[in-house]
Parts: sequence; C-alpha cells; structure tokens
Amino acid sequence: MSNTKFSYLTFINFSFLSLWDYKRYASNAIISNHNIVKLSSCITEENEKIKPFEFPNEKFEILGVNNKTGLFDAYIEKGSKINQPYKIVKDGFLAYNPYRINVGSIGLKTKEQKYKYISPAYVVFSCKKNLIPEFLYILFKTNKFNKLIRENTTGSVRQTLSFASMGNIMFPLPSLEKQQEIINKYNEKIKLAEKQEQQAKQLEDDVEKYLQNELGLKIVDSYFEKNIIWSIYKLSQLSRWDVYNNTSSISSQKYKISKFKDIVVGKPMYGANEKAIKIKTDVRYIRITDINEDGSLNNNIVSAKKVDTKYLLKENDFLIARSGTVGRTFLYKNILGKCIYAGYLIKFNLDTSKVKPEYILYYSKSKAYKTWILSNQRANAQPNINSKEYLESPMIIPPLDIQNKIVEHIKSMQDKIKSLNKQAENNRTLAQQEFERELFA
Repeated sequence: MSNTKFSYLTFINFSFLSLWDYKRYASNAIISNHNIVKLSSCITEENEKIKPFEFPNEKFEILGVNNKTGLFDAYIEKGSKINQPYKIVKDGFLAYNPYRINVGSIGLKTKEQKYKYISPAYVVFSCKKNLIPEFLYILFKTNKFNKLIRENTTGSVRQTLSFASMGNIMFPLPSLEKQQEIINKYNEKIKLAEKQEQQAKQLEDDVEKYLQNELGLKIVDSYFEKNIIWSIYKLSQLSRWDVYNNTSSISSQKYKISKFKDIVVGKPMYGANEKAIKIKTDVRYIRITDINEDGSLNNNIVSAKKVDTKYLLKENDFLIARSGTVGRTFLYKNILGKCIYAGYLIKFNLDTSKVKPEYILYYSKSKAYKTWILSNQRANAQPNINSKEYLESPMIIPPLDIQNKIVEHIKSMQDKIKSLNKQAENNRTLAQQEFERELFA
C-alpha cells in the first residue's frame, strides 16, 4: 500500500513485524558515524549446563548478578541441594537477569570472579569475533542503550528481555581497533574515579585515627575479657536479658568519661509520626533514611502532610536514631529551612556552654561510640535504644578550645573527602557521556 497520500501515517508490512507492540516502531532511529548492525549478528547464546544433583557430595560455586557490581561470586552449595541444571559461565561470557536488565542487572565474567555456575533463570551469551565483550558490557550501562533495552522488553506487568528480543536491538559497531580505543578512554576515567574514591576512603580512616589520638580513645570489653569463659550474675543485677547488653564501654587516656546527660538541657523528645508526602511544601520531613552516614541529608526530599510546630527543629538540635539504623546522627542548622523529624528519631538539646555541637556530631560517628551502640542496643527483630539509655551513654568532653580545634581539623578533612567523592562521581559520569558521544550522533 502506498503511503504517499498520508503525511502523518507510516505503513509497515506484516512480514516486517517480529513483535506487535507500539514502542519498537515509535522509537527514534539510531544515528551514528559507525556501522549500525543487529546485536544478533555479534552474539551467541550459551546454554552449556552441568547437573549438580548428579554429584550430591561436591560443592558448586554459584555466581550472582546485580545492577551495581555485575557478576559476583555469590555462594557455594552442595550438589544435593541443587535440583536443576545450572549454566556454565566462562571468562568473557556475559549474563543478565531477563527481568531486571532494564535496571542494569548484567555482568561480564572476568578472572576476578572465581565461580563459574549460574541459575538457568539467567541468560548467558558470548560475543563473536567482531565485538569485544567489555565494549558491549560498558554499552549496556549507558543511558542510550538502556533506552533501547526498555523499548525491546515484553510483558504487560513484568517487563522481560529474551535473548531473541535483545538480538533485534540495532546498535553502532565500530572496528575492533576503535572499540578498544573507546574502552581505554572509558577505563582511564573510571580508574581515576576509583583512585579518588580510595583517597577519600583513606581520609575517612584518617579522621577516625585523628579522633582516637586526640581523645586517647579506647574500647574496653567489660564482660568478655580475655581468659573469662563465662560469668554468673544475679537477677537483681540485670536490667536487660540480651547477651549484647553492656559488653563494651569507652575509656580515654587523656580525659575523664562523662555521660551524654551531662551535656543535654531539657528533656529528649521523640519525633512526629506523620505521613510523608512527595508534594513539596515549605516544611521538610526528616526520616532516618534521609540521613547519610556522615551526618548530611540526601536528596530524597519529602514533606509532612501536616505540621505540629512542637516538632519544628531549631539551630543545633541534635537527632539520633532510636531504632532501625540505630545511632545514625544529624545536627540541624537553620540554613536547611523549616524541618520536622520522624518518630524513630530522638531530639536532644545540647548545652552549648559545655560542648560545640559539631564536636558531638563527629564524636557520635567514631568507632568507639558506634561500638557502644552496637553493644547496648536491644537485639530484637528491630534493634533499638531509648532516650534514657542514650542519656547514659559514655561521652568524652574535652575543653571547648580542644573541641574547636578538633572540629576545624575534621571539617577540613571532610571537605577534602566531599571534594574527592564529587570528582569521582563527575569522572564516572563523564566516562559514560564520552562513551555515548563516541557512538551516537
């Protein structure tokens, strides 16, 4: 049928259709300076299997796949516990989860992964001589190719990508020499990002060492000391029955040990049990999951459906998680605007005549204080520590001038850490962007 009279319609012959959903034929055409080919011309499905159940006493090393690390050594299982054939994954093979490929759940088998078997639920394939496996693996991680994957998934409720559907994807295929050149440029940026992340991690370790040295910090095992196998306690001596209770404490070679209640004014206050909403208002609702390990807030902003003013935070209000991620801490500053806090957080008012609030934040991040929390939290289905117990927690409170010195030094180190992590993030983004620009016009 001619379509010359229909400027807004495109007619496709029935014989050209492999699938009937609209998204494949509505997608934009790929434009590239390289040859554009079908992925099926470059890959081969691999279905070689082993039957672990035929070797019941042998141990089989099983691979897993996720969208962060790709392929990884997951677990070891005896053949007697595996009731179906497992696929064999060789070096240079790729494997993906057909139900999660749209979020990047694919991996490349390299020498780093020692295990070699994977569930038959995964799709395993290899590359032909015209395609470098690492090139394809990087391509799978790009935004542009991920869009092509989504356009080729099938299913009304749970989207899936079969090997056949994946083979229909059209993509740019440079020469082998150009593929390797693009890979090398990509890896240069990734290696630089990894170096910056390692430097940031080393600085984090240095912060901990600095704090330990400045405060003379030491973790003391109070019950499980060397040469003590077991101890007997009277019922009247126990306030709690879990084994973790009071198994460690904190000591200092430089300062006396105080208690948290010595630097708190007023009563602790539990947060609001409000319903969080994604519609932005002028009041942010701070949850435990919004607080990063370093005490900053992430970008997952939600608001409160209604606001009780008694929960509005004030300058230097100190929050600490009582359950869930027990011990996660946050120091509020007015620059953040109006905020209230969730019910699993406890607010403490710090006595600023005795402590610099930032010092308490940094101290609460120390290994010593975290160890105290781990030893004193209730080991229920959801670990927790209440406000009374936090008030009894050990604190090292040096003179204010020493606190100021510690805060300034750690702040300087944390600024460097943030800068390095930001540089690493930018280099990872740039690596992907440059990879895409090399392929797609």
